[in-house]
Amino acid sequence: MKPAQRSLSLGFVSAILPDLSLEQVLTFARQNQFACVEAMCWPVGKADRKFAGVTHVDVTGLTKSKAEAILESCDKHGVWLSGLGYYPNPLDPRPEVARVAVGHLRRVITAAPKLGLTNVNTFVGRDWTRSVDENWPRFLKTWKPLIALAEDHGVRVGIENCPMLFTGDEWPGGKNLATSPSIWRRMFHDIPSKHFGLNFDPSHFALQFMDPVSALHEFKDKLFHLHAKDVRIHRDRLNDVGAFAEPLKWHQPRIPGYGEIDWARFMGVLMEVGYRGPVCIEVEDDTFGKDLAGRQAALRVAGNVLRPFFG
Repeated sequence: MKPAQRSLSLGFVSAILPDLSLEQVLTFARQNQFACVEAMCWPVGKADRKFAGVTHVDVTGLTKSKAEAILESCDKHGVWLSGLGYYPNPLDPRPEVARVAVGHLRRVITAAPKLGLTNVNTFVGRDWTRSVDENWPRFLKTWKPLIALAEDHGVRVGIENCPMLFTGDEWPGGKNLATSPSIWRRMFHDIPSKHFGLNFDPSHFALQFMDPVSALHEFKDKLFHLHAKDVRIHRDRLNDVGAFAEPLKWHQPRIPGYGEIDWARFMGVLMEVGYRGPVCIEVEDDTFGKDLAGRQAALRVAGNVLRPFFG
């Protein structure tokens, strides 16, 4: 099931509900008036980091009958899938890690059309020990074939702009290249495809002391999917350790409305540039509690904050 016409649709990222099956996630979405869900598609197994390793759609061996069962469940609940999400590091300096990431990302891309989907969301990746320029040849070698595959399957790949730079093991460069407009211009120039765009999250601009609406006009045609997350900058901690310290020492992920972002302004500009598509709440905010009930409460509160902006 999809909306009858293109419109802003409020949903959430399923990674915050790893305890639940896809059927249970869809039930929760319906009960709490969410229109859509971005379904996580990690390989089945142990996660290598927080909020990773969640599998609500197993793309390995996704048969026609399995895909039909998923779509029937979506129809039953009146909730549609905004896209498939898988966020590894395809440019990891360890060849075996990168190889697994790229291989599974290819499976996610080829699985999307079986579910009638056109959006796959992910990270570009990065060797965090090297500069942007030093990463670039490998970025092109890895991503040109991936985008060609997406074109062949009618899939749009939305790159999230998260720096993946929070802790010491991601220092100094972070694990995702696609963090800023200057890098996006270079990306889209070197891989000029209508199937290569953004899964934009304004909290990552706020984290970098950038205006969250500053790039929306220029990149309006590259906005394939959006995440809604907020961030709080702890100025007292920042004054103590400085901006060059690991960001986890001075910032805190929050749900929309509880951080730095002016959501009325952001949503207003989003409408102004003509975006009509999914806006999926991403919860990495532990202040509501780390158990299932707390995470579900965080989704409900975030939904109530944003829902007035949706028709």
